[in-house]
Amino acid sequence: MERGEPAPPARATGARGLLPDLSPWRSSRDFRLLWTQGLITYIGAAMALIALPLQIKDLTGSPLAVGAMGAVELVPLIVFGLYGGALADAVDRRKVIIATEAGLGVLAAVLLVNALLPEPLLWPLYLVAAGVAALTGLQRPALDSLMARIVPHDQLPAAAALNALRWQAGEIAGPSLAGVVVAFAGSAPAYGITVVTFAVSVLMCRGLGAAPPSEGAPKPSLRGLAEGARYAWSRPVLLGTYAIDLAAMFFAFPHAIFPFLADELDAEWSLGLMYAAGAVGSLLIGLTSGWLSRTRRHGLLVVAGASVWGLAIAAAGWFDSVWPVLACLAVAGAGDMISGLGRSTIWNQTIPEGLRGRLAGIEVLSYSVGPQLGQVRAGAMASWTGTRAAFWSGGLACVASVALLAAVLPKLIAYDAETDPDARRRRAEKESSAESPEAAPEASPREFPEGSPAAGT
Repeated sequence: MERGEPAPPARATGARGLLPDLSPWRSSRDFRLLWTQGLITYIGAAMALIALPLQIKDLTGSPLAVGAMGAVELVPLIVFGLYGGALADAVDRRKVIIATEAGLGVLAAVLLVNALLPEPLLWPLYLVAAGVAALTGLQRPALDSLMARIVPHDQLPAAAALNALRWQAGEIAGPSLAGVVVAFAGSAPAYGITVVTFAVSVLMCRGLGAAPPSEGAPKPSLRGLAEGARYAWSRPVLLGTYAIDLAAMFFAFPHAIFPFLADELDAEWSLGLMYAAGAVGSLLIGLTSGWLSRTRRHGLLVVAGASVWGLAIAAAGWFDSVWPVLACLAVAGAGDMISGLGRSTIWNQTIPEGLRGRLAGIEVLSYSVGPQLGQVRAGAMASWTGTRAAFWSGGLACVASVALLAAVLPKLIAYDAETDPDARRRRAEKESSAESPEAAPEASPREFPEGSPAAGT
């Protein structure tokens, strides 16, 4: 440490050092709003996540028909995810978030109306699935790229952990409640709850501060998208995060066939628990995420977490009892959480503000397209070889692909937040914008109140 440089804040040790770091919650009003709004939305969306595939299963009895949801969602997600990334760099991100949340609420209302028909139709379910994918593709780049602006640079790992903790809490509460609601009252009440949560979310998002584009930001165009793609291609660390997540989700995302596994285990009552089990494992990691703020080798987290995910999914295919299966799914969720924290931290620590939206669009594809293709793979494999084989074969393929990618992209393993040139450059940008707020719209005084930790950066 050089003469005159302030000493770094003391780090909590022991049991206190494992508790989540709440610095982003204290320093940013917009972070608090997004965190709370996101929790409400996740609970509502999880209700529909359970009800929709179960309704398709009841109408068709086919695992392939359930897995086809992934195919229907794929093209809209790719097209609108890329466009959404360019849009997030060119317009006020707050407006994008509000408009897409409202659109998602309308689609939930369509599901509710269809479920109330004397004989619900199948085609609206696929149509809504495609619409949700399109709106999600538009929204996620704006939502994800906003985080690096409203949270101080040194608090980004803590923000990633708190966001993941919020998501896991919603994933536990939503599926668990949905399993009971659908089992005893049908899909319509589940869709009704989803509609209400999106309405509340829109009202909360209206309280966010404006998030205008950076000065000189390009309008959405193919040239702008190509610029973002070239940047990502030139960064092996980013490529590694995208590729590993795609491989892990493609080979080992069996959510579409959970209803059939529950039937085979003679435990139909466990369906909601199967969807929630992964979130339980992730939640345990989130509740002890204090260590993340002291971690520098986030690339190792990506590789290790994805490997644990694949091994646990493979193990779930070998058991004949529902409780060991639930335990395996919880371990898989813990691995996915670790990998996701590593990915999110690397993205927010290294990508320049002017490219955040477009790179966030690529990020949406990396962690959303994989699950969609994974649903198709799982459904097709279950139809051809059986449900259990779809689990263990996909899990083993996941582990093999992650090992191969780690060997091909060694810079991901070597990533160090203190020495990586992109991370150091991004840190300098944040410090510069904090010292001269008029130089760039990184954060407004309203987001970092006087006297908060962020005000002193």
